[in-house]
Amino acid sequence: MRINDDLTRPALVHAGRLDWVPSPAKGVDRRMLYRVGDEVARATSIVRYAPDSAFPAHVHTGGEEILVLEGTFQDEHGDYPAGSYFRNPPGTSHSPAAKDGCTIFVRLWQFRQGDAAQIVRQPGEGAPTPPRLGAKAARVLFADGAERVVIEDWQPGALVRVENIRGLELLVLSGSLSVDGDRMGPQGWLRLPAGHMLAASVGPQGAQVWMKDAPLQHPDVLPLPQ
Repeated sequence: MRINDDLTRPALVHAGRLDWVPSPAKGVDRRMLYRVGDEVARATSIVRYAPDSAFPAHVHTGGEEILVLEGTFQDEHGDYPAGSYFRNPPGTSHSPAAKDGCTIFVRLWQFRQGDAAQIVRQPGEGAPTPPRLGAKAARVLFADGAERVVIEDWQPGALVRVENIRGLELLVLSGSLSVDGDRMGPQGWLRLPAGHMLAASVGPQGAQVWMKDAPLQHPDVLPLPQ
């Protein structure tokens, strides 16, 4: 399966408008944004857990990065309410579930060789950083020189410009913004290759965004199994 697999071209998906696609686990459905592969895949998705649903225990051979969008995501290590962010590097494992249901944003098999940083940020955590023009607040969830992940609150009606030297990925968490006249609401996802500046017009309610500044695929990304 291949979805938005041309990393040399911009991609914009209104994920909130997509149908939910069942996963192999009962009660766990997906909206696929980017995918190369079948069930074992390099992928970016929105995943919904119905109440009392669970996914079988598994090892993250290629790494996993998650932002909880709604509800509370759970595993044997703890509870992660909406706004939680964590990275499970290659070799880690867990048994994910959601007693009351949840929705998460997840990136799979996009870690690079030697990336072993395991990070857990509860809602509101992260290092404050000076906001860019048009933003009122920003905090860093993760940064290691090869990539930088932030959550930013953008002001109503602002024009926000983001330089893009390495590659850029954005998810709208709340509010709205427009890019090239295309209005993005919650779960709107945008991916821009290096050199494509982001110019976003923020809606009247403002917007909160998750954003990753990194190569769209690291040169030393972990290879998918054959």
